Amino acid sequence: MAILEVNNLCKTYITNKRQNNVLKNVSFTVDEGEMVAVMGPSGSGKSTLLYTVSGMDDMTAGKVNFCGKDISSLNAKQLAQLRLDEMGFIFQQMYMLKNLNILDNIILPARQSKTNKLSAKEKADYGKELMRKLGIIKIADNDINEVSGGQLQRACICRSMINKPKMIFADEPTGALNRTSSDEVMEELHKINSKGTTIMLVTHDTKVAAKCTRVMYIVDGNIKGEYNLGSYESESELRTRERSLNNWLIEQGW
Repeated sequence: MAILEVNNLCKTYITNKRQNNVLKNVSFTVDEGEMVAVMGPSGSGKSTLLYTVSGMDDMTAGKVNFCGKDISSLNAKQLAQLRLDEMGFIFQQMYMLKNLNILDNIILPARQSKTNKLSAKEKADYGKELMRKLGIIKIADNDINEVSGGQLQRACICRSMINKPKMIFADEPTGALNRTSSDEVMEELHKINSKGTTIMLVTHDTKVAAKCTRVMYIVDGNIKGEYNLGSYESESELRTRERSLNNWLIEQGW
C-alpha cells in the first residue's frame, strides 16, 4: 500500500529573472514499510525532492499524496501540523536548541503536538525509552555541546520518532559522521524501518544506500532509474548488495 504518491512534481526557482527547473515532472510511489534512498550528483535535486514531497517546500506543479492527503491543498498551518504529527525529520546538520538538554530537545515535538494526548510525564518517559533503545540514555541531561556527533544524531532520530510518525524523511543523516558513527546511525534506522516505519533518505554514500530497500537515481531533476535491492537482513550480505548497487550506479553515470 502506497504511503506517498508523487505525480508530475515540478519545482522551479526564479533567480535573477532566470528560471531554474530543479524538479521536472517527477513521479514515483513509496510503499508502507519501504526504506528508499535518493542518490544523484550534486545539484541534481535530491534534497529539493525530499523537502518538496514532505511539504517543507512549496511545489510549482504536480500532486503529492501523503497518507491519503493531497498536501498541495493544505495551508501552511495544516502542513505544519501534518509534519509535526505524521512525519519525522533527520538532517545532516543536527539542529537542536542550545537552551534545552538532550531529553528536552527530543520531547519538544511531543509537547508541541495537539494530537499527542500523552501526559507530560508519559512524553518524557517515552523519550527516555527511545533513548534507551538507541543506547544514549546516559546523555539525557547533557547539553548539546557535551556529546559526540554520533550521539547527537541518534538523539535526532529519537526526536523524529517521538510522535510515532508514519514516515521519516532524512537528508544526508550520516553525512557529518565518521564511518563508525555512520554505521551505528544506519543500524538504528534499519531497526526502526524493520518495525514498520517508512523511511525516505537522501545520501551520497553507497554503503548507506545498500541497506535500503530501493534506490532512486536522480539527474537534472529527473528520476533516471530505480534499483530494487529488496529488504536488508544482515551485515553478511552488505558487501554483495553494495557491489551490485555500485555496478548499477556506474551504468547510470555515477
